[in-house]
Amino acid sequence: MTTSTSFPLAVHDLTVVYRDKPAIQDVDVNIPAGKLTAIIGPNGAGKSTFLKAVLDLLPRVAGTVEVFGKPYRQQRQLVGYVPQRASVDWDFPTTALDVVTMGTYGKLGWVKRPGKAEHDLARQCLEQVGMADFSSRQISQLSGGQQQRVFLARALAQDAEVYFMDEPFVGVDALTERAIITLLQDLRQRGKTVVCVHHDLDSAPEYFDWVMLLNVRLIAAGPFDSTFTAGNLRKTYGGAMKAAIDHFAHFEQSKG
Repeated sequence: MTTSTSFPLAVHDLTVVYRDKPAIQDVDVNIPAGKLTAIIGPNGAGKSTFLKAVLDLLPRVAGTVEVFGKPYRQQRQLVGYVPQRASVDWDFPTTALDVVTMGTYGKLGWVKRPGKAEHDLARQCLEQVGMADFSSRQISQLSGGQQQRVFLARALAQDAEVYFMDEPFVGVDALTERAIITLLQDLRQRGKTVVCVHHDLDSAPEYFDWVMLLNVRLIAAGPFDSTFTAGNLRKTYGGAMKAAIDHFAHFEQSKG
């Protein structure tokens, strides 16, 4: 029997309420290790809410969240997070290198300050996302795609086991999109687990190998081939069913 200690993320009965209305309700899901998981659903389905509730950024009415069998609060050092770019104050006066170095703070603790090793790691992470030449640039002076790559580098610097990303592909240029795809593939090769809110049904089967279909409640979760079906999309998207089914048809053709 598989136990919650086997899973990078085990969520049970997760419920979040906004103004007396459930934003997500009774979500039960176990995310397998070493997978790139996409959370997919219509606008207002609770996708970002799910991530934020898992990460204790929103209060839960009910439910438990475990990372490798222990409560999330005991396992924060194993988790990396890339928030929605629109939610970040980019006017904060700091450099790209400083932002990435912040990713090392979790392992340093409150007392130690980052030294040469941490700054060297931050530079390596910037290089990995193609931003080494911008290390001394103020974050506010970077383009949207460049800012997103800096935040991806910060998550890399955390050297986490589980990464949560909230719509990392939204509003980025082609160069940044390729950098994100390469990074995701590298993380999977290294046995890391990624859980990513994603809005594009066309690219999801190409970029990810596991899927959560969410619309307040969890509709289905599993490998794309068995889960990304016309029936499950119909349940997930309801009134927007036609567009979802068109995407499914495209997915089926690409498999053939």
